[in-house]
Amino acid sequence: MEFTEKARIMDPARINRALARLASEIVEENHGIDDLILVGIRRRGVPLANRIADKIAELEGHRPPVGILDITLYRDDLSTVGAKPIVSGTELPGDIEARTIVLIDDVLYTGRTVRAAMDQLIDFGRPKRVQLAVLIDRGNEHRELPIQADYIGKLVPTKKSEIIKVMLTDFDEDEGVVIVERPAAEAVA
Repeated sequence: MEFTEKARIMDPARINRALARLASEIVEENHGIDDLILVGIRRRGVPLANRIADKIAELEGHRPPVGILDITLYRDDLSTVGAKPIVSGTELPGDIEARTIVLIDDVLYTGRTVRAAMDQLIDFGRPKRVQLAVLIDRGNEHRELPIQADYIGKLVPTKKSEIIKVMLTDFDEDEGVVIVERPAAEAVA
């Protein structure tokens, strides 16, 4: 499927500034990082969590622990993923009981990915608090579940036909955030 690039909304410098701001807001809201664990939602949430942890280390003098959630088996659309979904594994840096968990993802759209992440997280214990940080929030218009981000890198209201593509050098040749659109015939189908 071919997509048409409509706009480049973040370059590497803007991503870096947004992540620095998110790190600062997380530290400020939580009065430090004593009971904090950052948990990236696999795929692009993981490098974002690590980058935010590095920026928090610059602010606080030490790095909060970072975990990884693979929500593949918790998705409510698992039957459409394929007969043999690839599961990469979840890695949490210790007990999450009575800890503040900041889930980190690249894009907040319908809220279903975050719901799946919370379902999986609760299977590992009962955190004191769960917060959500996203690089891009597509706005409440597309939300299917009552999920809101606590920390937002950039709010980008979009149409249903548009897709936010986050590219990170960890996975992609380029780094940036673009809005792409399906061709008109495919957008209607």
